Amino acid sequence: MKKALEFLQESGTFYLATNEGDQPRVRPFGAVFEYEGKLYIVTNNTKKCFKQMLQNPKVEISSTNKKGQWIRITGEVATDDRREVKEAALDAAPVLRSMYSVDDGIFTVLYFTEGTATISSFTAEPETFSI
Repeated sequence: MKKALEFLQESGTFYLATNEGDQPRVRPFGAVFEYEGKLYIVTNNTKKCFKQMLQNPKVEISSTNKKGQWIRITGEVATDDRREVKEAALDAAPVLRSMYSVDDGIFTVLYFTEGTATISSFTAEPETFSI
């Protein structure tokens, strides 16, 4: 999990894919953090992507780094409404404080309940691991 977290943090922007019916939907994300050994992302619970994740928790993340590597994380997510997790998210990504607060009713954190990450490049064999 830590390797996936570090890759995403280094990359800055990563892309999250969800499903809306039979149509994939992809959008940029930037906030990612670790809590209790799990990989977390954040969103706003009024957004379509959140509703899509509730209907179908299977998601995929993809990003590239400056070394020419890319990561694909495939798994399932679930919400975590604990106050301490939301506080950890705001501490990990202080820029979120300009958009959200712990008690605003829209700030939502989700974690991977299971998942697999693969780091690939054009010059090396892919490395796959659980997150």
